[in-house]
Formats: sequence, structure tokens, C-alpha cells
Amino acid sequence: MSKLFIVPTPIGNLGDITFRAVETLKTVDLILAEDTRTSSKLLKHYKVDSKLESYHMHNEHQRLKAIISKIIGGKTIALISDAGTPSISDPGFLLIRECIKHNIQVECLPGATALITALVISGIPGDKFLFEGFLPTKKGRTKRLKELVDEKKTIVFYESPYRILKTLKDFSDYFGTENNISISRELTKIYEETFRGTVKESIIHFEKNKPKGEFVLVLSNN
Repeated sequence: MSKLFIVPTPIGNLGDITFRAVETLKTVDLILAEDTRTSSKLLKHYKVDSKLESYHMHNEHQRLKAIISKIIGGKTIALISDAGTPSISDPGFLLIRECIKHNIQVECLPGATALITALVISGIPGDKFLFEGFLPTKKGRTKRLKELVDEKKTIVFYESPYRILKTLKDFSDYFGTENNISISRELTKIYEETFRGTVKESIIHFEKNKPKGEFVLVLSNN
């Protein structure tokens, strides 16, 4: 039966992909990848030779109709992102929603996602949490921070090395300097590192140590 498979990929260590994910990627007619250059390395490593095409935030609207037509026409398609689970701060939502509209079966395989890994190792309560993803870089940033001030759950953010100090200073201004925070980078990779301390201590740390890699910030806000 033609369907769309959502296939999580490793967030760093290539060994973290599941047997089922590899088997699925080998058997589908087409793999849609956020960055074909990045995904080619993973597929080559596991000897996956299924056809590969790009599907990312800059072309997802234009490609939607053609992809739906292929699935309706009998093709099985897998969607992957550069790392982790598609649709979590990555393309995927539009395609999944469109498949549902057309009564196309969507199957999501379990797998890696950076936010859960960082939350679990943070030492901050994870029984109730809010995943915020990336804060707006400009328009809407102040408004969103103000909305989050009264949030009692643990909040999980994604951030780049270029904006992490600005974000931490915003946390200091809006949430306070003494809130506990856990900041993980390069999860599952050789240089994986997690800083744990207060917001104030984290600012001092990253002012002394140049931020490198992609970050997951887990903020205690209660």
C-alpha cells in the first residue's frame, strides 16, 4: 500500500538509527531529505540506494502537490530530516497534513529527537514540559518571552551558537538570574557536553568559552 513514512535519523551518532528505519529506507520508492548532501552520507553508510530528492523549508509548498500525486499514484515515500524526527522544528507538518486530507496513510517510526535527550539528562523535572523550539529572532521575540514568564512547566528551547548568549541574557531579563538551566550541545557526538547551573552562571560560562555546535536549552521556570 502506498503511504508516507516519517523516519527519524540520528542526531549525531550514526549508530543510533533503528533497524526498522534502515529497512524502511531501503524499501521505499523515494526518500525526501532536508539536505541531500547530509543525508547521502547516512544512506551510503547503510547501503541505502533508494531515490533521493530534496524537501526543505524553501521548497515544501511548491513540491507538495507533486508529492501527494506520487503517493496517490502508488509510490511509497519516506521523509527524513538532517537529524532527529521530521516535523519537530523541521519540515514535515505541511506534508503530513496534506496526506491526512487525502486519506493517505502516514506511519511515523520511533527514533531520536534532541529535545527529549537533553531533557532527560538535564536533571530538571521533565514530567511536564513545554517545547518552544527556536525563539523568534526579531519580530515577536519580546512578546513571546513575556508570554512565557508565567509558565510553570520546564521549557525546552533550541538555539544556534550565534544567538545563544543573546538568548541567555534575555532569559536573565525575563525569567531571572537564578533559574536553573541545562544546556546541551553536540548530543551523541564525540564532543557532547552539558552545562548545568543558573542562568547567570551560564552567561559567564559562554562568555569565557566560545559557543560551538547546536544547543538545546532546558530551563526550570517554577
